[in-house]
Amino acid sequence: MIWTTRPRFEGAGALGYFAQGAGSALVLIHGVGLRAEAWAAVLPMLARDHQVICVDMPGHGTSPLNGAATLDDFVARLTEFIDTLDGPVRLAGHSMGALISACVAAQRPNRIEAMVGLNTVYKRPVAATRAVRARATNLASAEGLDPTPTLDRWFGQNPQAVDAECARACRDWLTGGCRQGYATAYRIFAQEDGPAESDLRGLQCRALFLTGENDPNSTPAMSQALAATVAHGRACVIEGAAHMVPMTHAQQVAACMSDFFTQPHPDQKGS
Repeated sequence: MIWTTRPRFEGAGALGYFAQGAGSALVLIHGVGLRAEAWAAVLPMLARDHQVICVDMPGHGTSPLNGAATLDDFVARLTEFIDTLDGPVRLAGHSMGALISACVAAQRPNRIEAMVGLNTVYKRPVAATRAVRARATNLASAEGLDPTPTLDRWFGQNPQAVDAECARACRDWLTGGCRQGYATAYRIFAQEDGPAESDLRGLQCRALFLTGENDPNSTPAMSQALAATVAHGRACVIEGAAHMVPMTHAQQVAACMSDFFTQPHPDQKGS
């Protein structure tokens, strides 16, 4: 099964990870409640041209929480990990992982050559902000143990067969992972409104913002607004996809990312 748990190494920042391929480093950061295996479907395609490194966020997979309680704590752990890698690094994150990726790229302009934010939230509507914060509070209760509402938002209530397999894997990760890590990450995610505008406007690297056509919370309009805010931004919308686009539409995601990575930085054109 593609989502089978893989052996881990422990890297800097006390982060668990596994890797595949050779070439320029491409670090992948999953979303809240998940683990590095969430990238398993896109991994073989991206590993044709990269050393793809899939990490567990603090409090997820094999990475201990170790007192991480703020976005800055999560970013610091990932930055410590990335600082040990050779050469320019490419970085991609999904959902909260996208938020972390943008922060790291802003803090390490000389290390990050390009970044991809998948299903990135940005300037949520008031109703969406209230809903996500209510869900964060609910995670502390017994009712919050049921992952069904989360899976319905991510996949829809009538998923195709391929989505059903993905949804089962996500259910196992949500219910079998570190509950404190999940709740902490979700609380942080709910308090943030996407990447800070100052970080976005200061990004020196190329940035791709990719989402699913049918994602109700990380909408195509958000990705287009993000791409318009950064100096070297681009947006990509995957037709028929929702929030878990790296799992359900891996071929399209990998193709979009690969095409983006092959494009030169605008400042390098004609050189």
